[in-house]
Amino acid sequence: MTKNYACIFSILCFTVFFSCSEPAAEEKPYNILFIAIDDLRPELGVYGNDIIQTPNLDAIGNGGSVFLNHYVQVPTCGASRCSILTGMLPQTTNHLQNSAIEQFLSNEPEKERPESFVHHLKRNGYYTVGIGKISHSVDGLWYGYEESPEGAKMEMPHSWDEMLFDAGKWGTGWNAFFGYADGSNRQGKNKQVKPYEAGDVDDLGYPDGLSTQLAVKKLKELSTKGQPFFMGLGLFKPHLPFTAPKKYWDLYDRADIPLSPFPDLPENVHPSSLQGSGEFNQYQLGEEKAGLDRKLSDEYARKLRHAYYAAVSYSDALVGKVLEALEEEGLADNTIIVVWGDHGWHLGDHRVWGKHTTFEMAVRSPLMIKVPGMAARKIGNELPVSSIDLYPTLMELTGIPTDFPLDGQSLVPLMKSGRDAQRAAMAFSYFRNGISMRTDRYRLTRYFREAEPTLELFDHQNDPMETVNIAGEFPEIVAALLPQLEKGNTGLYANRDN
Repeated sequence: MTKNYACIFSILCFTVFFSCSEPAAEEKPYNILFIAIDDLRPELGVYGNDIIQTPNLDAIGNGGSVFLNHYVQVPTCGASRCSILTGMLPQTTNHLQNSAIEQFLSNEPEKERPESFVHHLKRNGYYTVGIGKISHSVDGLWYGYEESPEGAKMEMPHSWDEMLFDAGKWGTGWNAFFGYADGSNRQGKNKQVKPYEAGDVDDLGYPDGLSTQLAVKKLKELSTKGQPFFMGLGLFKPHLPFTAPKKYWDLYDRADIPLSPFPDLPENVHPSSLQGSGEFNQYQLGEEKAGLDRKLSDEYARKLRHAYYAAVSYSDALVGKVLEALEEEGLADNTIIVVWGDHGWHLGDHRVWGKHTTFEMAVRSPLMIKVPGMAARKIGNELPVSSIDLYPTLMELTGIPTDFPLDGQSLVPLMKSGRDAQRAAMAFSYFRNGISMRTDRYRLTRYFREAEPTLELFDHQNDPMETVNIAGEFPEIVAALLPQLEKGNTGLYANRDN
């Protein structure tokens, strides 16, 4: 060996020796940012809507996993959140109520099984912060719409290191939730209010702006804490009333906003499968009253859809501020971001303005998960997934074991490869005395009631708006699907008083 080669060989050996003997830098655990957005339909740019303006939500989706067919378990706020937080399907009809978390979590002592995935993260070293509406209550406290929060119990007493909310000029959380730009609210005005508002205010003029301000401030604190964190940020909009600063209304030409492609009643469906827009009609100064016996005028329907789009764009802009804070604090490269809509919303579809049905428009919502370093992917329509799948997904991504049963199934295989041979193409939803199952092609709903028909079958390949119930026409398809639907039958309709 020549002198030069011997020298090079010695340097390489020295480098390899010290490279191997030097302990590898310990990988930091992921932080988690969970953004829950109330009443958010899967009408975002990344979901194929080319009119609505949601650049920040689209950026999350374009950099992560977008689940095109994600379904909530219950199309109402509190019950939907109960399922995603516990990872469990509803077991009784009380699990279908907005009070589900209060009934099953709020008064319970700490048990061996965690009350929520937030609690499980906390037990495993995470610092947990909630801001806004994560559980049903908008500030994490259990009290009525017109009651004082003073002395109120925590809705999830074992989950949070901190639960934050700034009620601002509205005074209480529930006043803020139903609030208008002047500081008034629906209940304070005895429902003599409109279901929309274009406020002449900046982003801090509505409660979600204050929640975002808290989130940005808290991220700065958490960046120096030296402990992995879970932050939940719950944004109200586009929940009724459809309120947003005027600048977000100005993003749209109302004439460009489409009406519902199917504003009529579906065929071969009993009215009890639908609902009479009771929540919407509580805003009693609206120009028209909604109901199954009438369609709103095209002019008013388009105005309401404009208001909804503006509210979505407002939430999107606030999400952008949080994303900016993640970048500025050096957290973006180590933080999992989850965006979840707690259910969908009929915008005049089937003559309904609201949620509270088991139709596609009410139970389908956005779910996006962005994991640093993981390739972006859209999980197609052939693979329906459920909100209950988030719990095991987060535990797999963070390496935290679960030694207790969960009804959901981790989404990580789908996120990594777009395939999962262990996953059946089924997602279950529950409401109005019904169990509804979405497969890759069909929605089959079975109702436990006297009103006929009790079976509804919709073919999404040929009828994506669910306009005609074909159960009577294709009994062989119903017979093939019913055993699968039974896998989602937890017996809740047999246990009404439990």
